Amino acid sequence: MAGRVEGKVAFITGAARGQGRSHAVRLAEEGADIIAMDLLEPIPHVAYQGATQEDLDETVRLVEKTGQRIIARKGDVRDLPGMKAIVDEGVAEFGKLDVVVANAAVMVMREWQDVTPDIWDLTIGTNLTGVWNTVMASAHHVVEAGGGSLILVSSAAGLKGQPFLTPYVAAKHGVVGIMRAFAAELAEHNVRVNTVHPTGVATPMVNGIETLMPEYLGRHPQLAGIAANLLPVAVTDPRDQSHAVLFLASDESKYVTSTTLPVDAGNTQY
Repeated sequence: MAGRVEGKVAFITGAARGQGRSHAVRLAEEGADIIAMDLLEPIPHVAYQGATQEDLDETVRLVEKTGQRIIARKGDVRDLPGMKAIVDEGVAEFGKLDVVVANAAVMVMREWQDVTPDIWDLTIGTNLTGVWNTVMASAHHVVEAGGGSLILVSSAAGLKGQPFLTPYVAAKHGVVGIMRAFAAELAEHNVRVNTVHPTGVATPMVNGIETLMPEYLGRHPQLAGIAANLLPVAVTDPRDQSHAVLFLASDESKYVTSTTLPVDAGNTQY
């Protein structure tokens, strides 16, 4: 079934690589034009390298390869005026906005006593305030288009506790609250709002903590089972998550709103 989002325009944050790039390409494959944004700067405290201009250029190449159009810009989800300018530029170019994917996030793994105010502020600012900023910069365009879909990427850690990730877990739980509040208010405009909750995904973020997790679990072996999936897979592919994003972006989910959608291989059942 091709063309599931044909004629739609989607705004995606954190689109330079990983899940964001995958979402952009998957939606483009099904007919959407893309407004893409990413930080493109080193991120303090994290155990992985930040996305680069070359990464974003590759997203542009892959989207254009599908035959769809894309505008890609450097931007910070903590900067609401800057985000508004990017979204407004994209809407001026493409004529409307139908889909928003609030995907940008950071992850800093620390034991609770080692979390600093800087780490807390970075994580909450990006993963929670950044999601609110994304909606505030874009939702009015979706309303003006007659309705559409806002997809907020949370995590399995937005539905259950996870050790060594206190700020991340707090932010991702908060994303669910943002989703439910916006879903209630925007429903009268035919705007649907939902969250997606991945388990581990094979991205630079998750790869960056691979060496830290065994170290921490070695000190706290009683927590070893908490990150396990029911299905026999350690991590999912970004495209596995993009299939869920595509469903929520398409008219197939036209009556799905205020819903938490786990794509977690059963992780949240533990």
